[in-house]
Amino acid sequence: MYCLPFRRRETAAAFFSLLALAGCSNRPAHTSVDVKEVLATQPVTDDADDPAIWVHPDDPSKSLIIGTNKVAAPAGAVVVFNLDGTIRQTIARIDRPNNIDVEYGLTLRGRQADIAVATERLKSRLRVFLIPADGSPLTDISSPEGAHILQGEAGELAEPMGIALYRRPSDGAIFAIVAPKNGPRQGYLRQYRLEDDGTGKVKTTHVRRFGNFSGSKEIEAVAVDDELGFVYYADEGSGIHKWHADPDHPAAARELAHFGLKEFAGDREGIAIYSMPGGKGYVICTDQIAGNTHYHIYRREGGPAGPHDHVEMLKCIRGGADSTDGLEATSRPLGPHFPAGLVVVMNSGPKNFLLFKWEDFRDAGQPLQSPGRNP
Repeated sequence: MYCLPFRRRETAAAFFSLLALAGCSNRPAHTSVDVKEVLATQPVTDDADDPAIWVHPDDPSKSLIIGTNKVAAPAGAVVVFNLDGTIRQTIARIDRPNNIDVEYGLTLRGRQADIAVATERLKSRLRVFLIPADGSPLTDISSPEGAHILQGEAGELAEPMGIALYRRPSDGAIFAIVAPKNGPRQGYLRQYRLEDDGTGKVKTTHVRRFGNFSGSKEIEAVAVDDELGFVYYADEGSGIHKWHADPDHPAAARELAHFGLKEFAGDREGIAIYSMPGGKGYVICTDQIAGNTHYHIYRREGGPAGPHDHVEMLKCIRGGADSTDGLEATSRPLGPHFPAGLVVVMNSGPKNFLLFKWEDFRDAGQPLQSPGRNP
């Protein structure tokens, strides 16, 4: 289906209805192709929001999807799913958990630990969970007093929503990049180092503010490319921004790219990285549309103008999910059902998450071209 410029006089209602169905703005034309999910998870009780993927170190078929039920305590929860979509664990009594991310190899008491970290919006803190490789339940390892963030702020400025974790390759330091509900035009995002508080719990240390904001709507979705060292975030009414993730990088205070400016019909929401060898791969960005959200795919490695040239959209996927907020992707093979990786998206109305094979995203409508070989 082609998204074409709007040429006739119509009522405002008909105009916006056409945009929602076509999935594009009335400026550039692009093709949208349909993909069917492999399965849907069991629903959460109230409001599914953001997924993360943890890859099992020994048996990828035992990997987990970790999502949030975004409501106030006591129903607010982190929800853990198996790859068949069944609920494995519910960690309740979290005061409006918003987004969640996973990272590998945080040093706690001299040992490496995998963690999931969620924002607890109504408590202005992070909730950190240990992910045991032996299949036992996740446990809360947040420092009781040391995991609070956004100190000195009030109201929406003190309410954390978006989060992405970054592991610095040079020394293994792990950071959380957090987007609050509201913020200034400059310095919207906060970055915190995550460390052992001396008791095996995880504390936060503020290291910087950064990130431009258009002032339109808000910033929620954040994603980090650990290998290449970049952070992407969605300015909902303006575009996707790209910065260095390392707070000590010489160019850490400079924006590297601002793209996705025209081809979105809805809000710019979740972002995910599908990594391939040699720094290649894809950046997937959510175009939030009621009833049939779209996912725009760009080159991870950049384009003709250099590594930060993400202007060209390679493909627009429609997955049938309702008003997607968060999404996540991995290129790691996850057993026979997901041999080339997995894309997980939030499905608002049914209160669950949809799971897609990467091959279906890759092959739908055919060429999704990027330098190098598709997996």
